[in-house]
Parts: sequence; C-alpha cells; structure tokens
Amino acid sequence: MRTDIFARLDREPEPPKIVAPRMSRHRAALFGGTLAFYLAIVFAVLVTSWLVVLDWKVMLFRPYQQWPELHAFLDYYVVLGQRGPTAVMVACWLGWRSWRQHTLRPLLVLGTSLLLLNVTVGAVKLGLGRLGPHYATQIGSAEMFAGGDIFPSGHTANAVVTWGILAYLATTPRARRYLSAVSATVSLGVGLTTVYIGTHWLSDVVLGWAAGLLILLALPWFEPLIARAERWILDLREQWRARRRAVRQVRAPGVVPQPVLLPQSIAAEGAALAAGAGTPATHLATGARARAHHVPTVCPERPQPAPAGTRRPQSHPEHGSRGPGSPAPARPMTGG
Repeated sequence: MRTDIFARLDREPEPPKIVAPRMSRHRAALFGGTLAFYLAIVFAVLVTSWLVVLDWKVMLFRPYQQWPELHAFLDYYVVLGQRGPTAVMVACWLGWRSWRQHTLRPLLVLGTSLLLLNVTVGAVKLGLGRLGPHYATQIGSAEMFAGGDIFPSGHTANAVVTWGILAYLATTPRARRYLSAVSATVSLGVGLTTVYIGTHWLSDVVLGWAAGLLILLALPWFEPLIARAERWILDLREQWRARRRAVRQVRAPGVVPQPVLLPQSIAAEGAALAAGAGTPATHLATGARARAHHVPTVCPERPQPAPAGTRRPQSHPEHGSRGPGSPAPARPMTGG
C-alpha cells in the first residue's frame, strides 16, 4: 500500500512553477550591512585592535585542554565544514531534486555558490596571508602578510554556503525557516569547533560567517545567468537526442539508405549529356552507374560474336571476303 511519503519520491509529471528569489530592498539592505561588517572586521585585524587581543586570549586559554572529552566528537563534527564531503552530500540531494522537478536550477545554484566561494574567500586568504594560531611567531601580533591562508575561515564560510543553499532553494516558507535554522546551527558549530581545536583565530571564524552570508545574499543577482545557462544546456540535450534518433533510424534493420543526388549534380550531368561533351571522368562515372544498375556496356571497336548456326561468309583469294548478294567487282575496260 502506497503512502504519501513514498509518493513524494516519484518524479513529478511536469516541472513545478518555482519563482527565483529577487534582490529585494530588504535583501539589499542586509547585503550592505553584512559587507560593512566584513570590512570592519578586516580593518580591526589590520590595525591590531582589541579583536586581535581577544584572539590571543582565546588561543592561550586552549579550549581543547579545558574540555578534552569533547575532542573526539568535534574531530568528526568539523567535517561538516570541509568542502569536499559537504559538496558531495548536498550535490546528491540537489541532483535528486533536479531529476524529480525536471530542472537543473538546484545544481546550477550550488555550482555558482561554490565558484563564488572559492574566488572571493580564496583571494582574500592569499591576499592577507595571515598565519594560524599554531604557527604564530609573536604574542599580540596580528600575523598578517606572513604567507598564511586562514583569514577568513574557509571551513566556516563553506558551512554557511553549502548548508544555506538548502534553505535558499526551499519551495515553501515553512521549509525555508527550518532549513535556515539548521544551516545556522551547523555553521555556528563548525566555526566554534575550529576555535576549540586551535586551527583558527576567533576573528577568522567571524569573518567566515560574514563571507558565507554575503554569497547567499548575492545569489539573486546571478539568477538570470543561471536561467540562461539552464536553457542552453537543455537545448544541447535536445539536439543530442535528435541526432541519436536520426542515427538509430539509419541503422534500423531492413532500412537501406538510398543515395541522394544533389540538384546541382543532377543539373550538371544533364547539361554535359545534352551537349555531348564527355570526359574520361564522365565515362567512368557513367560506367560505374551502368554496372550498378546491371546494364551491359558495349565497346564499338570490337565485333560482336555471331549467333550459333549462322554461316560465315567465304573469303575469295583475289577479291577478299564477299558476302552473299554483294556486287561483283568491276572488270577493267580494254581497248578494241
């Protein structure tokens, strides 16, 4: 007996009408405020403000030594922020949704967000070059421009983006609220876990939260590009399917493809035959077509053999061969 739970696993008969989010005033205001907060964190670390002092206090507190019983669990929990495992898990879920709803939008949104994450966060990491707590060289220093790559926290930003995509792609307000709460909890826990283990400063995690939120807020600007990419991919798929159907029809058993002559070729051959102009290439082509249609070709220079039972004419030693009914040779005229 089927239930509603298993019925929802079936593919929908037609694509649902999903309205892509737009950059509203509320979302634009959130984006502007988050961007200002992002720049303020970067400035506070660059000038070695109180935020850097707090980073050092938390690092010297060594949370992993204060609560060692949590270390084993948090070593596995922090995997929820690693890019590879989380991208595979979320891509599987969104791939099933794409198949069920006849649309590529979920996968394209995920790919766009991960591309923005790698470009923006990676560029800031390499540009600022901050060292992590385990590689710090001077107490109280911001450890900037020293060849590091931990500011902002990639684990935290990836957790915000990867799990936040599920809330962004939700189709109902209720599902969006629940998934937003889940993604916020996971990303908050991943960020604090990196501080507990000692791989990131506290300011790294705060900047990672802001970086991931900026990407989620900016996604509506890329919705027209995602829609055009989806139409282009679907058009390519239809062309490929049409080409495969044509190949199958040609290779079907019992169907022999007939040669097709172009109108230009037919007109050229007709004009050549009407003018009586023949070239060796034309004779060869004509002979090939005659052999293809089983028409025997006759060479005019060679005499044809006579049928059986026919009497061949006798040859005269003086006058040569003369057939029956042939006139006698004229005698020479002699005088008187």
